[in-house]
Amino acid sequence: MAFGSRTAAPGKHRGSSRLSRKTAGYAGIAALATTGVVAAVAAPAFAADNSAPSVEETGQNAVVVADGLQDDIEVQAESQQVAAEAVAAQAQAEAEAKQRASEAKRAAEAKEKSEREAAERAAREEARKRLNTFVAPVDGSYVSTQYGAGGGMWSSGSHTGIDFHADEGTSVHAVGAGTIVEAGWGGAYGNNIVIKHNDGTYTQYGHLLSLNVSVGESVTAGQQIGLSGSTGNSSGPHLHFEARTGATYGTDINPLAYLRQHGVGI
Repeated sequence: MAFGSRTAAPGKHRGSSRLSRKTAGYAGIAALATTGVVAAVAAPAFAADNSAPSVEETGQNAVVVADGLQDDIEVQAESQQVAAEAVAAQAQAEAEAKQRASEAKRAAEAKEKSEREAAERAAREEARKRLNTFVAPVDGSYVSTQYGAGGGMWSSGSHTGIDFHADEGTSVHAVGAGTIVEAGWGGAYGNNIVIKHNDGTYTQYGHLLSLNVSVGESVTAGQQIGLSGSTGNSSGPHLHFEARTGATYGTDINPLAYLRQHGVGI
């Protein structure tokens, strides 16, 4: 009886120890399975191996697999973070480049507008100057007969204009911008032209050989309007030039003073 008692005690002790180890192993596996580690990794390993591993080996293998998966997850997370930061940096760089391009475009448009407005102002100023500019009717000439000179050659008894020395065929210019109000035969004036200027005054060009303009035409200062000659009541080729306050005969004023008042140095 005593022998049987001693035999039973050790056997019972060994059985209890194996159970404890199995329970602990199963508990470890269950804990890992709850996290999805054993289910995803350990299970295929069990299926491939026909010989059933011990509980201790299974638990140790599961822990090793879990550690490896944790490392992979961390590496993947870091890679995703780096990729996300790269995408964000690229998006920011593109936005900044777009903003710089937009600012450059606005600056270029503003500069173009400023230059265009400056050019338009310059053109208007140039046009204004042309409208107000006066020149001599014949280049490089001089006055051969003064205004108011007396003599039998003039029906009024005195010279109503000034004569500029000019050979036949010399270019005759409009002294200022205006509109042609008379162009053709003018009796004693021969072939003549009358221009109404922008300031309301008139100028007349007589004894012309030929005319280059017609009534209603606009002219600018310095534009050729005809060629000098000796038509009408004339003793030889020259240009008879008058300045007037009106379009008709008898409204004449001193043409030399008129030209000088308009900036012509004679």
